[in-house]
Order: sequence, then C-alpha cells, then structure tokens
Amino acid sequence: MGVLCIIQARLGSTRLPGKVLKKLSGKSVLEHVIYRVSKSNLIDQIIVATTTNKEDDKIVDECLKIGVNYYRGDENNVLSRYYETAFDKGYETIIRITSDCPLIDPKIIDNMIIDFNNENEKYQLDYLSNSLKETFPRGFDVEIFTFNSLKEAYENATLEYEKEHVTPYIYLNQDKFTIKNYYNSNKYQNYRLTLDTYEDYLVIKNIYDNIYKEDSMFFYEDIISYLNQYPEIANINQHIKQKKLGE
Repeated sequence: MGVLCIIQARLGSTRLPGKVLKKLSGKSVLEHVIYRVSKSNLIDQIIVATTTNKEDDKIVDECLKIGVNYYRGDENNVLSRYYETAFDKGYETIIRITSDCPLIDPKIIDNMIIDFNNENEKYQLDYLSNSLKETFPRGFDVEIFTFNSLKEAYENATLEYEKEHVTPYIYLNQDKFTIKNYYNSNKYQNYRLTLDTYEDYLVIKNIYDNIYKEDSMFFYEDIISYLNQYPEIANINQHIKQKKLGE
C-alpha cells in the first residue's frame, strides 16, 4: 500500500555535467527537488535512485546530508534501477520524478495522485502522466504508475530507450496498459523550466533569485506569474530542444 516517489539522479549529464549539484540560492538542485517533493501530502516515502558509478558518490553524500534514502543501480538501465529501488518495499503506487526539475510543484503531484486514485475506483488505471500531451511547461513532469506495471515493464522491455527512460514500455503499449494524460487548464507548455543546459540554469536561477525564500514554498502559479511579467527571462532558453526518445 501507499505511494513511493523515486527521484532519479546522476552526475553524468552530457549537456550540463554535474547539473543536479549546481547551486540555487545556496542549496543544490537535488536538495530543492527533494524539499519540494517532500511537501506533498500524499507521498509516503522518497528514495533517490542513483548509479554505482564512482562519481555518483557525491550524490550519495548529498542524500546523507539531506537525510533522504537512496539506492544505487545501473547507470543506463534506469528501468532496472527503478524496479530494484521499489522491489520489496510494499508500495502499490510509484511516482517518477527526475532530479532536473527543481521547480516541481507538490500541489500538482498531489492533484495527480488524487486523480490516479479516483480513476482506479472506476477502473484499473496503470499509468498517469502530465507529459504525454504537454499542457504544462517542461520541468513539471510527473508520472504515476502501479508497481505491477513497473514490474511488467522490467520483465519485458528490450529496447534501449525503454530501459533508459523507464516508462515508454508502459505508455507505448496501450493494448497492455490503461493510461491517461493529466491536463492543465491553462496551457503554458511553451515555457521551458527543466535543467538540461546552461541556458536552462540561467532561467531557473533567475526564478530562484527573485521569488525563492528560505524554508518557504513557491508554486507553479507564482512561477508563471513571474515569467508572464518578465518574458525576457523565459526567452533565454526558448531555442533549446528537448531530446527525443533514443537520442
């Protein structure tokens, strides 16, 4: 029973190496992600899933400093890392968050958990995402799925991108799984608020420099309001393209 959130984190980014330990207002990106996810009212446990690579000892050190549980697994087969992290924990519902989303919103997470649970009262929903059809900015991505779906993907996925990105085996096999997209009523998908390049970092750092306050939360609406007021900030990384599956 319960809800387990697994946050994947590693230092070996190709476009912005070490990005998850970069500082925003004196704290690492990873610490901000964990703090913001911890403000969810419906998540029962958070575990950081990192790799066995020597360089990711720094991720472990950061987890120990923050006081969050971690698991170390395969660098490239992130699907196996997720399954091994969740295995034998007893959680029926798994949430996938990536550590390059330091603006992730716990209210969006909770609303999606509620929607996932409500749909399960009507029929067996295997997977819920807010990024299959994008109506949120990139950087607010949340995926929720059952442990049984994760297990089936782990046992049957064969393609490299299915293993690297954890969930494609689920959402690309709609004959096997029941999936749903979670929509945002106000569409701001053109804003890019994930951390993958230096330009992304400049945008997110500006947001933190201007609306973050120590030990308090700011939310999706605050971020959108700020960017609508200062569109030149959002323009800094508008030319950056998100990598596609298999790239």
